[in-house]
Amino acid sequence: MPLKFLAAGAALAIGIQAAMADEWRTTSSLLGESKYGENFQRYDYVNPDAPKGGTLNSTVVGSYDSFNPYIVQGSPAAGFAPFGGGLLYETLMEQSIDEGGNISHPLVAEAYKYPADYSSATYRLDPRAKWHDGKPITVDDVIWSFNVLKTNSPMYNRYFANVTEAVAVGDREVEFRFDQKGNRELPKIMGDMVVLPKHWWEGTDAKGNKRDITKPTLEIPLGSAAYKVKSFKPGSEIIWERVPDYWGAKLPVKIGRENFDTKRYVYFLDDSAAWLAFTKGGLEDINVENSGRNWMTKYDFPALKAGDVIKKQFPAAALANFQGFIINTRRPLFQDRHVRQALSYLYDFDTINRTQSFGLNTRITSYFMGKDLASSGLPQGKELEILNQYKDKLPPELFTEEFKIPAFDNPQAERKILKSAVDLFKQAGWVIKDGKMVNAKTGQPFAFEILDFRQGAEATLNPYVTMLRKIGIVATLRFVDSSQYVNRVNSFDYDMTTQVLPQSDSPGNEQRDFWSSKAADSSGSRNYAGIKDPVVDALVDRVIFATDRNDLIAATRALDRVLLWSFYAVPQFTRPDVRLAYWNKFGIPDKQPSYIGPDIDSWWIDVEKEKALAAKYKGLN
Repeated sequence: MPLKFLAAGAALAIGIQAAMADEWRTTSSLLGESKYGENFQRYDYVNPDAPKGGTLNSTVVGSYDSFNPYIVQGSPAAGFAPFGGGLLYETLMEQSIDEGGNISHPLVAEAYKYPADYSSATYRLDPRAKWHDGKPITVDDVIWSFNVLKTNSPMYNRYFANVTEAVAVGDREVEFRFDQKGNRELPKIMGDMVVLPKHWWEGTDAKGNKRDITKPTLEIPLGSAAYKVKSFKPGSEIIWERVPDYWGAKLPVKIGRENFDTKRYVYFLDDSAAWLAFTKGGLEDINVENSGRNWMTKYDFPALKAGDVIKKQFPAAALANFQGFIINTRRPLFQDRHVRQALSYLYDFDTINRTQSFGLNTRITSYFMGKDLASSGLPQGKELEILNQYKDKLPPELFTEEFKIPAFDNPQAERKILKSAVDLFKQAGWVIKDGKMVNAKTGQPFAFEILDFRQGAEATLNPYVTMLRKIGIVATLRFVDSSQYVNRVNSFDYDMTTQVLPQSDSPGNEQRDFWSSKAADSSGSRNYAGIKDPVVDALVDRVIFATDRNDLIAATRALDRVLLWSFYAVPQFTRPDVRLAYWNKFGIPDKQPSYIGPDIDSWWIDVEKEKALAAKYKGLN
């Protein structure tokens, strides 16, 4: 085709895109159109006639002391979420449960639009949206929420770093203005913002005291979602009840969902007590199993053998996330890359997977596992062009070697890996003396603590500790209760800890919270490793301001490769499914979302099944 026709076609495409950009739309996406189109009626897997009623019982390990999840202080109760609305509040739009690509559908906002240069986004509120006290959700609520969240929530602060202000441009329209152009994701992700009730938070409590959203509270807050807090026992139980006149019950994202009249959460001090509660019934109806070993060996109690508890795996592509021991580089002990590389080599995934997980897990090889965003092989094409800009600041092997963690896949492998680790420590100034790894100059022993809260995690942690001990490293397991764990992680008070780092099919502004220098110094951020690297900062911005999908893929792969070769974590394992065991009291749609896995909100109580179980097992609801 002649170049002039190509140019004309490109100009026409740009013109069409610009014309469409400032039109109201009800569905947002960064990866093509939603499979449901703009005329979204309901998710195709739900039962639109699902009956309402009954109780969903759940257990939680730990405790809680706050109903305010948007600050660093306190441990939020079950049902409250630090990002999004949880059970109580609604967001402007709701991310699709049934599709990847950050697709969102209307919730508090019925539509949104943005200009062709992505310099702002305008959301139009649904006139039906209201708080549980009957008052409408207003533009003032949205503006107030934006200001409060950006000021007090570390996560929202970085997510909305390029949003300068929210202003009213109509009775039902609010415009978010940005300080930079070209951020393709930002107009869309403003729909993820939770909306809080300004009039309630600026009011007074029953004692006449002024409320303060910057502090923890156990006063039941006013909400807008399908559930509200019915009752609670501080630290030990919280019960949510479905709002009978919930304003959004007929929204497409809600039809056939949120069917339980009551959601009850009972707290236990440890996993063993919670497990016992599940096996006996009455306090936990659904158990999510993360341990492959438990999945294969532990499910042999009478109710399961009798068929009254169902054990099932559900595909969940979105859950193929990075999991690993995060190395806190804020500690001087871990600031040398060779040390972190050696620590990564010493995790024997192969033996642990074979002997404890029955081969069910997959080794982590990328921070963007299971996606076309994961780096592999050697850098090439646009990814290589991006990385070449920082070549003098990156490890030379990043350009010449494929990233691989040595495998313990034969009898001779362990000896070779241990020798490689010792050599790496030697390059960093550490040597083995009298059986201990010590600093060659100071004699300081190499010792650190692995922080965790999961009772029973020793089975997967001890093999790593044992392997470290073989080259003289003293690693101590430190178990604390969940509240203390949350507080220590939020304040980065640990040497090493296990974390899961979830990623979407379209990464963007949230990457600042994971990797940016600013996040490293911000309590409550997800930059658990304390990364402060100008190259990483630049690559994060490159991801955020990618011009199209191909550009985003190249930029994300470049970021992934730099993170991997910096050895900020010891990669562990992942799996793209959800393992559930549940009491046979539910009606379940024949189909469940293959992207996120089972949508429990689409389930309902089967009254006859529940009655049969209650007759057979004393005290079972």
